[in-house]
Amino acid sequence: MWNGVFKKKTRREARHAVSMRLPLIFCILMFTIVPLLAQSAMLTSTLRQSQVEDTMIHAQNKCLILVNKMLSCDYANSGAKNPILDTELAVTADLFNGRILVADQNFKIVKDTYGLAEGKFNITEEVLKAYSGETQSSYNRKKDYFSLAFPIQEKDGDGRVDGVLMFTVSTEGIELLDSQISEKLFFFQNVILWLAAGLAFLAAGVLIRPFTRLRRILGIVADGDLEQDILVGAYKETRDISEAVSRTLGKLKAVDQSRQEFVSNVSHELKTPMTTIGGFIDGILDGTIPPDRERHYLEIVSAEVKRLSRLVRSMLDVAKIEAGEMKIELAPVDINDVILRTLFTFEQRVEDKHLDIRGLEADRVMVLADVDLIHQVVYNLIDNAVKFVNEGGYIEFSYDVQDDLTYIGVKNSGAGLSKEEVAHVFDRFYKTDKSRSVDKTGVGLGLSIVRTVINMHSGEIIVRSVEGEYCEFQFTLKTANARNTQALLKSEKEKN
Repeated sequence: MWNGVFKKKTRREARHAVSMRLPLIFCILMFTIVPLLAQSAMLTSTLRQSQVEDTMIHAQNKCLILVNKMLSCDYANSGAKNPILDTELAVTADLFNGRILVADQNFKIVKDTYGLAEGKFNITEEVLKAYSGETQSSYNRKKDYFSLAFPIQEKDGDGRVDGVLMFTVSTEGIELLDSQISEKLFFFQNVILWLAAGLAFLAAGVLIRPFTRLRRILGIVADGDLEQDILVGAYKETRDISEAVSRTLGKLKAVDQSRQEFVSNVSHELKTPMTTIGGFIDGILDGTIPPDRERHYLEIVSAEVKRLSRLVRSMLDVAKIEAGEMKIELAPVDINDVILRTLFTFEQRVEDKHLDIRGLEADRVMVLADVDLIHQVVYNLIDNAVKFVNEGGYIEFSYDVQDDLTYIGVKNSGAGLSKEEVAHVFDRFYKTDKSRSVDKTGVGLGLSIVRTVINMHSGEIIVRSVEGEYCEFQFTLKTANARNTQALLKSEKEKN
């Protein structure tokens, strides 16, 4: 059922996925086209403004020359014809593709290069300001023209204005030139656009090549080749991805190897007692074992059945821990009291080996722990110590309270462990050669469960050993002080 859900989700995600090439091409084109368009628009606008300003300055200079000539012959108010100046006005108007009007001091138009408004009056805002002695200029881009109004007056005179020269100049020629330039720019932009698109496509292909290689390698890995080298270091991102996948594959291979070893070890641990049980039962049934020896062999069968039961319980504990079904309920616990109560269950075995028990004189040592789980830890460590301590040796318990952590040690004299054995002592089903001869009933899961439970308490466990002298297991638990207790209460309150 779940498999189908995951497959359906994968197909839906794949349907909406797009190639990385597309956003790369889009980004490259945007970084190419947007500056190009902005530059073209700025260039066109600047060119137009510059041409208009140049034309306006040229026209103003020409108007100043005409005004001086009109003042010299009193052109605006004399009423006499001046063919030379009339011709110059007409030529100037044609040169700028414009129109010149001259008004006298009574606002009456005395000259119109178009010959349409002579004898009429022109009273506009610009003309009124010009009659007050101000030079006026304006630009109407929508209608493609600019206009100038110059007062006809002596600069060093009494300030009297004899008339006004009005010059309206068309800018259609400028706009036409701008259009031609814009067309050429548009053609140039299209060429650049297609070149940029081609280069963007090629660049995107080069940029995603490491990702394509990584995808191909991951496809090989997905087909089952876990030994494939997936390191792709062309980019930091591909290197980080490949390193992360490598770590994941390493964990998967470790899990797979652990699973295979687990199955192999479980098969071995089950096969040995079942072979023993089957052989003895068959011997009793077929009469190979004499009746007077049946009880002896039935006791062996009973011991093997109990061993199988312990193996199954341990495997169930491991499965619950790994599945997250085993929850811890932290509470203040006197770890010294837990050790004392647990040690009483080993009283007979301790007496049989004539052991010296040390370190029990300590007062209350309060830690934060799950009572049931920490009892299992203590039981397994004491059971391990009692099994491997030498005859007449000692088992020593130690406590070291340091602020927020308490260190608890379980030490026994005896053969100890080698460096190689220390490295594997917490592995599942691991048994040293010495333990196989001493411990006939163990299943090799006790210390693995101990480490897992301590880790569930956010603690650590280490082993120290000197061959031929001692072996010590030391683990840490949170001290049941005010700070840790308040943090525990706050955490429980947030959960509720």
